[in-house]
Amino acid sequence: METLFTQALGLAAPWRVAHVDFQQAAGRIVFTVENTAKRLACPACGAADQPIHDRLPRTWQHLHFFQYKAIIEANIPRVGCQACGKTTQVSVPWARAGAGFTETLEAFVIALCTQMPVSAVARLLGVSDGRVWRVLDFHVNAARAREDYSAVRRVSADERSARKGQRFLTLFCDLDARRLLFATQGRNAATFKAFADDLAAHGGDAKAITDVSLDLGAAYQAGAREHCPDAAISFDPFHVVALANAALDQVRRAEVKQVSDLKHIRWGTLKDAANWTRTQLDQMHWLQRSNLQTARAWRLKQALREVFAGCRKLAQAETLLGAWISWARRCRLAPFKRLAATIKKHRDGTLEHFRSGLSNGFAEGINGRIQAAKARARGYGTDRHLIAISYLICANLKHLPKNPWTHATQQVAM
Repeated sequence: METLFTQALGLAAPWRVAHVDFQQAAGRIVFTVENTAKRLACPACGAADQPIHDRLPRTWQHLHFFQYKAIIEANIPRVGCQACGKTTQVSVPWARAGAGFTETLEAFVIALCTQMPVSAVARLLGVSDGRVWRVLDFHVNAARAREDYSAVRRVSADERSARKGQRFLTLFCDLDARRLLFATQGRNAATFKAFADDLAAHGGDAKAITDVSLDLGAAYQAGAREHCPDAAISFDPFHVVALANAALDQVRRAEVKQVSDLKHIRWGTLKDAANWTRTQLDQMHWLQRSNLQTARAWRLKQALREVFAGCRKLAQAETLLGAWISWARRCRLAPFKRLAATIKKHRDGTLEHFRSGLSNGFAEGINGRIQAAKARARGYGTDRHLIAISYLICANLKHLPKNPWTHATQQVAM
C-alpha cells in the first residue's frame, strides 16, 4: 500500500511513503513520508554529498482521500554544508517552501476561489480564511509577475466602488487582449502613475500606448496626458449618455412638483424602448404626447444616444454632435444647457470615440463580474483582497497552477 501511495504522490527516491495511518474517528488519513538519504546536496550552494545535520517535523494538508482529510507528515532533512558553512532545509517535492498545503491542494483552492467566496472554500477545507488568502496572494502575485505587457497599446481606465461608495478602485484594462491589467486604490491622477510603473515592471511602456478610453473626469484626463503623452483620449459613450440621463432626471424632479404623474415614470425614461413594460409603455406614450419639459428632456437624451448608436463615420458624428449641442444650448432646460457646455468642452475626446471605436464596455463587463464576486462573498474586508480576486477572475493570468481535477495526469511533484 505504501508503494501505491508513493506512486500516487509522484515521489521518487530518496522520498517514499513509509506508513499510512487511517484515523477514522478523527476523520483523516495520515501519510508519513521519509527521506532515506544519508547524505544530500546542499540546497544553498549545490555542493554534492553533504552530511545531514538533523531532521525537522513538518505537516501539510493534501486533497481529501474520499471524505477524509489527507495529511502528509515528514521529518525534513537539514543539510550541514561543509563547503558554504550553512545549515539549510531541503525542499520537498509536494509543496512550495513555507506552505502548509501541498501544491496540488493549492491549485484546487485557486480553482474553487474563481467560483466561490473564500470563506466558503475555507469551510470546505476546515481551515481559516487567512490560510486561503495567503495561497491566493502568493499565486496571484507570482502569476502577475510573469505577465508580459509589452504589446499593450489601447487601454481603458474606469472606477468602481470598493465599499458602498466610501472607497474606490481604478481598473485599467487592455482593450485588445480583453483582460484586466492593473487595479489600484483611488480614482485620481496618481493612479496613472501607479499604472505606468506597473506596466514598466511587466515589460510595457506607457509612452507606447496609442489610445485611452476614459469617462469625463478631469483627474483621469490629467493623469492620462501626463503618463501616456502620446495616447489619443476618447470619452466613453456610456458615461456621456449617463450625464444626459442625470440631466433628464434633474428636469423630471423639478417638474414633478407640478405634475404628480411624473413621479413613477423615472425608470421608463431611462430604459431602452424595447425593454419597457406594459405600464411603462403607456406612461411613455403619455409623456411623448405632452408638452412637458420632461418630454423635451427625454427627446434630447434620446437624440444624444442616437448620435452614438447610429453614426459610423467621424464626419457624420461631427455634424450630428454639433447640431445636438446647438439644440441643447437653446432648449431652455438648465441641466441640458450645462451638459451642452460640458460636451462642447470635451468635444474632441467625444468625437475620438468614432475614430478609435473604443469604449469602456469591456471594463463595465469586468465591473459586473467583480460585483457578482462581491455579492457572493457579501463584500471584502480590505481593498487588497478585492484586488486579488479581481486579478484572479478578470486578468486572464496564464501562469496560475492548473486545477488538478481537470488535469488528471498532473502529479504532486513539480
